[in-house]
Amino acid sequence: MGISINLGALLLRGAGGLALTALSALLLAQGAGGPEERAQIEQWKTLVEADQRFAQLTAQAGRRAAFLELLAPDSVVFREGPVDALTLYSSSSFAEAASEIDWKAHYVDVSNAGDVGLSAGPLTIFNDSGSDSYGHLISMWRSSSAGWELMADIVVGIPGFLSLDVEPSYADTLPVIAETAIPASVSVAGNTLQSLVDADELFGRSINFRGGQRALLRYGLENTRVYLPGMGPAVGAEAASSVYGAFLDNQLATTNPVNLSNLGAYLSSSQEMGYTYGTMETDSSTAEAGFKTSYMRLWRFNQEGEWRIAVEVLSPF
Repeated sequence: MGISINLGALLLRGAGGLALTALSALLLAQGAGGPEERAQIEQWKTLVEADQRFAQLTAQAGRRAAFLELLAPDSVVFREGPVDALTLYSSSSFAEAASEIDWKAHYVDVSNAGDVGLSAGPLTIFNDSGSDSYGHLISMWRSSSAGWELMADIVVGIPGFLSLDVEPSYADTLPVIAETAIPASVSVAGNTLQSLVDADELFGRSINFRGGQRALLRYGLENTRVYLPGMGPAVGAEAASSVYGAFLDNQLATTNPVNLSNLGAYLSSSQEMGYTYGTMETDSSTAEAGFKTSYMRLWRFNQEGEWRIAVEVLSPF
């Protein structure tokens, strides 16, 4: 790996940093002036900058080199389910066949400790055929002493054109922060990684006896976000649960239950945010074709003392 991340850092010095500094100043002027609020804004800003650096490094150095710079040792990407990202990006087959990409985050969320975060936004895939394809790229990040590392990447395809002329706004993240339990309450709860996995598996079971719409209404935040194939992100409990339920109803036979396999999870050190990923599928032994999808979920621990879904992503295969 001959390309230093410091090169990527140099690419962002300029408009991006100035814009984010102005945003922070505006929010502080509007009342986000306490120490915790200031820290949250700064943590959010560092991830926005890291995602922008990553996209710019990808444009200059190429997809494979840029990803190998940013991928954490235990990172995953999703093909037919999650696979080891470093193994995939290091392979000669990937080097020969991979298309170049470009993206821009339109939504960013970061844990209270600033050690776990999510970025999501439109993606362009530059195909050799000359006909570009589009989707949403949703990424999970982990902060280390070296900066932000990429932990998981999942793509949801969209037919037609998606503009990259977007900007993330901290104002879009504030509602989910408002739903989240305060640090003192989180500390009393004593959340563990297993409690997060348990919530993930409970949601999978709930889909079978409640249906997708009611399951997400029950276990999603009021400001939950859903990314599904063929459509833009649905935001808010009513809109998100409606499209989620309709999508699953269209994919599933009511007599064929969904089996969820949790294949990974990560909990922030502040214990109010974490993410899970894995696969959901129906019994493929039946005569009809089975439904299989990768999933990735961002969770927040809410003020009622429950894990709730902040972002739900499905990528069928």
